[in-house]
Amino acid sequence: MTGQQMTGAQALVESLKRAGAEVVFGLPGGAILPTYDPLMDAEGLRHVLVRHEQGAGHAASGYAHATGKVGVCLATSGPGATNLITAIADAQMDSIPMVAITGQVGSAFIGTDAFQEADIVGMTMPVTKHNFLVRDASEIALTIKQAFHIASTGRPGVVLVDVTKDAQQAMTEFVWPEELDLPGYRPESRPHSKQIREAASLLLEAQRPVFLLGGGVLRGKAWNEVRELVDVSGAPFVTTLMARGALPDSHPSHLGMPGMHGTVAAVSALQRADLIVAIGARFDDRVTGRLDSFAPSAKIVHADIDPAEISKNLLADVPIVGQAADIARALSAELRERLATDDPRDYATWWNTLDLLRKNYPLGWTDTEDGFSAPQKVISRISAISGPDSIYVAGVGQHQMWSSQFVTYENPLTWINSGGLGTMGYSVPAAMGAKVGRPDKVVWSIDGDGCFQMTNQELATCVINDIPIKVAVINNSSLGMVRQWQNLFYDQRYSNTDLNTGHGTRRIPDFVKLADAYGCAGLRCERDEDIDATIAAAMEINDRPVVVDFTVSADAMVWPMVPAGVSNDEIQIAQGMSPEWERDI
Repeated sequence: MTGQQMTGAQALVESLKRAGAEVVFGLPGGAILPTYDPLMDAEGLRHVLVRHEQGAGHAASGYAHATGKVGVCLATSGPGATNLITAIADAQMDSIPMVAITGQVGSAFIGTDAFQEADIVGMTMPVTKHNFLVRDASEIALTIKQAFHIASTGRPGVVLVDVTKDAQQAMTEFVWPEELDLPGYRPESRPHSKQIREAASLLLEAQRPVFLLGGGVLRGKAWNEVRELVDVSGAPFVTTLMARGALPDSHPSHLGMPGMHGTVAAVSALQRADLIVAIGARFDDRVTGRLDSFAPSAKIVHADIDPAEISKNLLADVPIVGQAADIARALSAELRERLATDDPRDYATWWNTLDLLRKNYPLGWTDTEDGFSAPQKVISRISAISGPDSIYVAGVGQHQMWSSQFVTYENPLTWINSGGLGTMGYSVPAAMGAKVGRPDKVVWSIDGDGCFQMTNQELATCVINDIPIKVAVINNSSLGMVRQWQNLFYDQRYSNTDLNTGHGTRRIPDFVKLADAYGCAGLRCERDEDIDATIAAAMEINDRPVVVDFTVSADAMVWPMVPAGVSNDEIQIAQGMSPEWERDI
C-alpha cells in the first residue's frame, strides 16, 4: 500500500496493522468516527467493542501483560479520552507497553472549548512515556511507528496519539517508514563491564546476599537469564508484587514476596542482608517501609533499564543501566569465570537463618469466627484446582494480596494486577484482555465485591465477543482493605465500608442474578464443603463467562503486615503478634 492515496483514517488503520497490532479495544464517538469506518473492513485487525473507555485501557493493559506485546486502545475526544486517563496512568506506573489513540476535534476548533474538546495531550503528559498531537494526515504513519517503538523499547510505557478529526478525513499518500530517527531517544541496552565486575565482586564478598527481582524482569522477558544468574550465584531471591511468577515459587532459593504484606522470610532477608542486588525493581514504599530503616547494613547493586530509577529512592553503590536479560547474562558469565578459579562464598549460616524463618513463619490463615469461609482458602483452592498454567488477574485490595500470597506461580506472565496505581475495577477488563491475548489459557479474574462493581459491565463485552473468563468474586460485603485499616487503626469504626452484597444483607446487587442478566453462568458458594465442587463446576463451563459469588468472612485480614510509615522490622504476623527474632535468628 505504500504510495497509495487514502484518508488519514485509512492510514491510521493500516499503520496499526504494519506496527504489529492484532487487537484494538475501543468505543467509537464523533471525533474518532472517521477511523471506525475503515476499521470495520480491516483484515487481520480485531476490534473489541467495550462498554466503557476505562475498560478499553485496562483490557489493553491485560493483553500486554499476558502476551508481552503492545496493547492498543481507542477512544473519542472529550469524555471518551478522559475516561482513559486512569487506565493510562495505571499502565504507565506498571511499565506496560500500550498505545492509546484518541480522536480530537478538528484543528480549527482546538482551543475554542468546542463540543467534546479536551486537551488530552496536556492532561496525560505527566502519566505517559510520550504523547503526540497529529494535525496532518501525512504524519500519521510515522507517528504510529514511533509510538509503538517508544512504548515497547527501553522501559516500556504508554504513548498517547491524539489525532484531529480533519487529519483523519484528509487525503494523504501512505508511506510506511522503514527506519526511525528519534533524536534524544537512545534507551541504553548494554550494561557497562566495569559495573558488572564490581557487582560480581560484591556478590562474592557478601555473607548475606539477596536478589530483589522486580517487574522489569518480566517486562524485559529476562526470566531465563535471571534464573541462570540466581542458580550460578547460590543466593536467595525475593519477587516483588509485580514480579510474581518471574521465577517459579517452587525454586529452592525463593523466599517469597517482600513488602507490606510479604513473607516474614522475604522481609527479614532484605532487612538483614549485607548485599541487595535489585534487578528491574524500583524500591517503592510498599517494599521498603520507612526508607531510612530499610536494609541498614546492605550495599546496593541496582540494575534497571531506566537510569532515572537508580538511586531515586535508595543510593546505589553499584548502578547498572541496561536490559535485565543483558545484565543477568553478563553477571552470570563474570561469576562463572571467577568461580572457576576461586570460590570464596560461604552462605551456610545465612541459609540456615532463612530456612528457619521459612519453616517457622509460613503463609497461612486461621479459621474465621463468624463461620463464613476464609477467603485465603477459597483462593488457594482456585490455585490448586486451576493450576499454575492458568492466568490470574486481581483487582486491588485484600483479594489482591491474598492472590499474590496463596496462588502458586510457576510461570512468567501468569499474574496480572494493578501494582503501582492500585486501581479498583482493574480485574475484569484486564482479564478480558488477557484472555483475548492468550485464548488457550484459563483466565481467572479474582476480584473483590467492591472492585467488581466498578467495571462489571465488561461482562457484556465478554459474552458478546466470546471471551470466556472466569470471575471469582471474593465477597466479604465490604471494602475489605479499607475495613482492615479501620479495624487496626480507627478503633473498628467502619465508616462507609459496608457494601451490602453478602449473605445476611440485602444483596444489592445479587451477583448470581447479575451474571445471569449479562448472559454469564452465575454460581454461588457459601460453605467450605462446597468450595472445590463450585470451582470444578466453573472449570467445566467454557462457552461463556462464569461469575462465582464466594461468600467469605468480612473479618479476615491480610497477614503478615508492615503498617504504613514504620520500619520493616516491625512486621506483624497477626494482630499484635511479631516474630520472635531472637529465637529464630
